[in-house]
Amino acid sequence: MGIYLNPGIENLKKDKTAEYYVDKSMILSFLNKKIDSPDSYICSSRPRRFGKTMAANMIAAYYSKGCDSHEIFSDLKISTTPSFENH
Repeated sequence: MGIYLNPGIENLKKDKTAEYYVDKSMILSFLNKKIDSPDSYICSSRPRRFGKTMAANMIAAYYSKGCDSHEIFSDLKISTTPSFENH
């Protein structure tokens, strides 16, 4: 039951070790701007096989309070933005 309630960073670690990994972490910068704004509801409607699960794993790992995700995101593009340390 814990893997559904508190997914942590394990799924993202598995995604990053895949043969093909595309850094889509800048979507987190967009989400950071939307936090606490009137338009904070976001719908990710993409065709099948376009990385929705990978994006969900990345978002869960980034905003998870159950683990320290600083290390896993330090080599991605999101680490260069000012909002990286805040969230």
